[in-house]
Amino acid sequence: MSAMVTHPTITDRLAGGSNARLRNISLAIAGSLALWVSAKVQVPFYPVPITMQTFVVLAMGMAFGWRLAATTVALYLAQGAMGLPVFAGTPEKGLGLAYMMGPTGGYLLGMLPAAALCGWLAERGWDRSVVRTALAMIAGNVVIYAFGVTWLGAVIGWDKPVLQLGLYPFLYGDLAKLALAACALPLAWKLLGAQPSGSGL
Repeated sequence: MSAMVTHPTITDRLAGGSNARLRNISLAIAGSLALWVSAKVQVPFYPVPITMQTFVVLAMGMAFGWRLAATTVALYLAQGAMGLPVFAGTPEKGLGLAYMMGPTGGYLLGMLPAAALCGWLAERGWDRSVVRTALAMIAGNVVIYAFGVTWLGAVIGWDKPVLQLGLYPFLYGDLAKLALAACALPLAWKLLGAQPSGSGL
């Protein structure tokens, strides 16, 4: 399968007949609200509680496609930059640009290219199978952690245990979210009657 062949996303299939501009505006607003809620809800997990935000970011990227996903995350980040309490720990830990420049700023910034990457892969059919969905989610997580850990090290200093603080405690939770997405997205396509990818992977 050519890497340049594009496929409809789940959103295209569900709302393809509606006005594209109105649809995209509505989805971007709804997606930014979903990111807001997912940042606030903590799920008990070992070794630390997790939020569902990275799951929403990456799964939304695959459902929306790269352009709409990037626009949605950019809208969410703009809401936070304007001082709305949309991020985890706000308003208790600060608001606006001051919060975004803190230790977690890199993770927030990394969500935009991560969502775009997952959306781009979905447009190449990677959301049609469990294996490829899992690989796409791993790639998106790597992008988020690359931005997040690099930023965290710059803020708190590389003499601190950066990986122990900003990576290792979250791996089990991200693995669980990855497994959920790897099952949910192909199942959604099956329910929509999509044909499986040629490789069956």
